Amino acid sequence: MAGPSRDKSLYRDRDIVPIKRALVSVSDKTDLLVLAAALADAGVEIVSTGSTAATIREAGYDVTDVAAVTGVAEMLDGRVKTLHPSIHGGLLADLRLEDHERQLAELGISPFELVVVNLYPFVETVQSGATGDEVVEQIDIGGPAMVRASAKNHANVAIVVSPESYPAIIESIQSGGTTLTQRRELAARAFAHTSSYDTAVAAWFAEGTLNEGGEELPEHLTIKAERLATLRYGENSHQRGAIYTRVGGHGIAQAVQLQGKEMSYNNYVDADAALRAAFDMILPAVAIVKHANPCGIATTAPNALDPIASAHLRAHECDPVSAYGGVIATNGTVTLKMAENLKDIFTEVIVAPSFEPAALEVFKAKKNLRLLQLPDDWQQERMDVRLVSGGLLLQDADRFPDDIQSVAKDWQLVTGEQPDEAEMENMIFAWKACRAVKSNAIVLAKGNATVGIGMGQVNRVDSCRLAVERAGDRAAGSVAASDAFFPFADGPQVLLDAGISTIIQPGGSVRDDEVIAAAKAAGVTMFFTGERHFFH
Repeated sequence: MAGPSRDKSLYRDRDIVPIKRALVSVSDKTDLLVLAAALADAGVEIVSTGSTAATIREAGYDVTDVAAVTGVAEMLDGRVKTLHPSIHGGLLADLRLEDHERQLAELGISPFELVVVNLYPFVETVQSGATGDEVVEQIDIGGPAMVRASAKNHANVAIVVSPESYPAIIESIQSGGTTLTQRRELAARAFAHTSSYDTAVAAWFAEGTLNEGGEELPEHLTIKAERLATLRYGENSHQRGAIYTRVGGHGIAQAVQLQGKEMSYNNYVDADAALRAAFDMILPAVAIVKHANPCGIATTAPNALDPIASAHLRAHECDPVSAYGGVIATNGTVTLKMAENLKDIFTEVIVAPSFEPAALEVFKAKKNLRLLQLPDDWQQERMDVRLVSGGLLLQDADRFPDDIQSVAKDWQLVTGEQPDEAEMENMIFAWKACRAVKSNAIVLAKGNATVGIGMGQVNRVDSCRLAVERAGDRAAGSVAASDAFFPFADGPQVLLDAGISTIIQPGGSVRDDEVIAAAKAAGVTMFFTGERHFFH
């Protein structure tokens, strides 16, 4: 149903609105007293709530409590304090209309010309690890109502939702009032603020439903993101590009750049792919990525003096040619030794949870090298979202169990001998590494390091050939992992001819018996995992 309409001739012009009365209620008290001082100096009546009122009063400025305006004390542990006609009448009255002015006078309600409100720290509370009722209590009700009411009535009221807007508002207070253009811009920011807030709340409830094992994915999905930076261009130089941060995100978009040139669109894509590879591993690990595909993944060598440096060298050895100009991700601190090993290797980006100060000193000589430090609370997302034309796809994130033993607990030995502990560890490494490679994916590994990778081919045989070609002599005795089943024995035969010792694959083909027979004839061990790890 449409809202009320009025004769436009009834409206009076109100471009400049002097500020006589302000409603101030903020959870973020940054520069609050700077604003309060400007309001007090201009003789503006300040109406406030709870801790905001206490802070202003303790600083020596006059303040009127909301309860004194409404005639009703705050109730229900502060859940209800501003939801009252004496407040919202003063926010929503359109003083361009004589009838609204008359009604306020009859009711004894004074209007507000300035509202300064920011909302309860819902997102910060979620990010702190809080759950349940603690999070629910940070869902603001009165705040959004005041923000939206004031923004709707921007013809008469200036709404401020961030301390960043204080300097401009203070200037307006001192110069005689706010302009309509200014109030409209503030209203746009205010509606964006409440929209982002509501999206974060909706996302938290939806995620909670998913985590409880609900069978249905959310019927409605709202994704709110804010532009972090405009990039020089997109995937190609003729395309525009930008990076946005999603509310509640903990990944590459939240990383802090410590040095180097501006990140490009492709840098971000590759850095995210490198994270996917390195952070699957439990031992210190390094992944080197080029064009969103790994050209080397490795964990540390046994008893290495510097585990991360060791992992990097072993990953680099897989394909030194492709590693040129690559993106590196580690799941541990980048050490001085690793930095020294990278002195003569052209690298675009290094992503890590942290960097040793001595390593940062070494990297200063490589001014174009981009260093990204992940946030402390980095974690893999629980859901994967991918945009498609006209919509998006949503799925559970493809993740491995946190403990290495659980990865292989349901594997089925279909031919050959049961491997020893070291061999089993290498097999699990290969299986995890395979998940980070674009389908069709084949990974050859020795001693928890890739020696050959075949990726992105339109048939599995070509991926096998590519992996074997890149491995060369190193293919002999290696473990081969395939992200999906072999539909024929021709793919495995390429691997068998190269001398691999073990094959790990999901199984499930109508020709499994044919594939098993080929492995058995070659004296090769084969496991069926019962699950695949496509990565398109």
